[in-house]
Amino acid sequence: MSRAFVKNDAADDRILIPPRAPLPPGTINYVTPNGIALLKNELTALEAERARAQQCGNDEAERTRQSALFSQRIAEITDRIASAKIVDPLTQPRDEVRFGATVTLRTLSGKIPGQERRIAIVGVDEAEPSVGRISFIAPIARAIQGCRVGETTTLRTAQGEELLEISEIEYLS
Repeated sequence: MSRAFVKNDAADDRILIPPRAPLPPGTINYVTPNGIALLKNELTALEAERARAQQCGNDEAERTRQSALFSQRIAEITDRIASAKIVDPLTQPRDEVRFGATVTLRTLSGKIPGQERRIAIVGVDEAEPSVGRISFIAPIARAIQGCRVGETTTLRTAQGEELLEISEIEYLS
């Protein structure tokens, strides 16, 4: 029988690690001091996990596979750390929305008029939209960057347009 018709178990057992959120080509990898600390902590934890996995009683093939997976993740984080440009929010201009700002927005028109939301503009690796930490490359972050308190801007989404007003700008450490 041809090998083309035989199931290759080794290939099917590979675990694919999803890539980190990519930065658009030519985009600087801005991070806050907190963001770089999170990356370094993640790197330290992965290195410790890899060392533990190499000490386990697993067979040699399993140790090799796990080591390769950890090495891939470690290399990815190491690259992110190496390319990081740390921006301290406390050094940003206080009167304008920039990287590191925590901004209160009010929706003037759109899907939910009157809604207020508070977002922090952070690096790609520390973004967590469910808690209001938005990547600086996200559409909402790009729409409000450069705005001042009282100014309005339009956010275009698949659900339509929203008119947003900047209610407050803060820079937290």
